[in-house]
Amino acid sequence: MKNFIKGVLALGLVAMFACEGPMGPPGPEGTYIVGQVFQTGLVDFNSGNNFSTGFVDFPYTIEGTDKVLIYSQWRIEDGVNVWRLMPQVNFEFPQFGIFSYNYEFTMFDYNIFMDGNFNLSQLPADYRNGQVFRIVILPVDPMAENARIDYSDFDGVMQLLDKTEDDIIKLN
Repeated sequence: MKNFIKGVLALGLVAMFACEGPMGPPGPEGTYIVGQVFQTGLVDFNSGNNFSTGFVDFPYTIEGTDKVLIYSQWRIEDGVNVWRLMPQVNFEFPQFGIFSYNYEFTMFDYNIFMDGNFNLSQLPADYRNGQVFRIVILPVDPMAENARIDYSDFDGVMQLLDKTEDDIIKLN
């Protein structure tokens, strides 16, 4: 029986190395996502700019299928930036009402704005001035249709894009 098993194994090895023929087509490669991350300079919202950045051009035209995510630097905790995916609705000032940070975009540009059900000039300056945002351009085409991505997790999105803080492009 031992000799029979040895013979089958030897025959299998010979058959495996004797195979010849043209190389087959390449198999599917792993998903490779190329995206960009931009950071705004300090943004001030006021009645003069209608509490809006106005439409700001992307450094390049994005694809129609790309997803644009914008994160607001919500606070700094123990020296670490805390980023929140927009839109962000704020209920901290019941004496005024509700306001939000939101955005809109096209293939060419984006606009970050504040919206509320009261005069936004009444908000403390910290909520209107010196705001910092990160704009993430996420190509959607190469991603699986059913991919489950927590877009609210800025660090997770950066990891998905294989980006570090050094890769973030600072905008004026």
